Amino acid sequence: MTLDTSAVTPLGDGGEPSGATATPAGERDAEGSPPRSPAWRRRVSRWDTRLSPYLYVSPFFVVFALVGMFPLLYTGYVSVHEWGLLGGKGDFVGLDNYARVVEDRYFWNALRNTISIFVLSSVPQILIALVLAALLDTQLRARTLWRMSVLIPFVVAPAAVALIFGNVFGDRYGLVNEMLQGIGLEPIRWHVNTLASHVAIASMVNWRWTGYNALIFLAAMQAVPRELYESAAIDGAGKVRQFLSVTLPLIRPTLLFVVITSTIGGLQIFAEPRLFDTQGLGGSDRQYQTLTMYLWELGWRVRDLGMASAVAWLLFLIIIVFALVNLAVSRRVGALGARR
Repeated sequence: MTLDTSAVTPLGDGGEPSGATATPAGERDAEGSPPRSPAWRRRVSRWDTRLSPYLYVSPFFVVFALVGMFPLLYTGYVSVHEWGLLGGKGDFVGLDNYARVVEDRYFWNALRNTISIFVLSSVPQILIALVLAALLDTQLRARTLWRMSVLIPFVVAPAAVALIFGNVFGDRYGLVNEMLQGIGLEPIRWHVNTLASHVAIASMVNWRWTGYNALIFLAAMQAVPRELYESAAIDGAGKVRQFLSVTLPLIRPTLLFVVITSTIGGLQIFAEPRLFDTQGLGGSDRQYQTLTMYLWELGWRVRDLGMASAVAWLLFLIIIVFALVNLAVSRRVGALGARR
């Protein structure tokens, strides 16, 4: 019996037909390029690259929309309606609530008190915090202990701060008045005199927040390269000159951040003046009533949520104006320093 081998195809070494041209998976094709993934997988990869950063930061914006943006917009909606605490929503009144607030003399009194307390607290607070941070940035013994100690006032409850400073600035038996009487001076009526009450409240704010801002400045100062100080010292610059010419220009972004946050907090001050007065109106003649206390009075005593919302929006606009002024001044000072 004779076998016909003409139709038989020879096998290669691996058992495949010798004429086969299939490329195993994972190897390059005839042109030398790697195999391409499916189209749907490439699309998913592109969308993942584009959307992943936004998904990572989206929780912040979701929370901000719920607890920040929505209350702000809803307050604006309430401010253009006649809205009582007990009666609820009334008629649409437009800008009448804003007009009533602007015509109220207590609003301008609260605005003046707020700006006065803000200036007396924020300016010394930032200056003292800068000096403290510069001292903590030196080679002190027990530096960690000193750095922790400046943060102690920040963790004290505002009510405890009010009790402490209530005894310090008491009208009759306060520590300061006792010292004044000891040297033959007349006591100061801290809860009656307008300027004295502003100084007392600003002292409470400064005592509580100076150490916190000092640690923020300290973190920025420690990021300044030490070689710059060595070069300045070789050029004959003293410690003060080094601080003014090296430290301040390099921590300017941090300084701007602290200025803006201090501005926001100073214009929204409520706890310190509220606890400084037992009646909660900012003194017998409202001599230290702030805008937030005025807002609280309208909302919970007068029970006019429309006017209270209008005050909240006016305070929001005032804060924006102050923040823009601080930003412009900081940029101007930075530009002048760069030219020098």
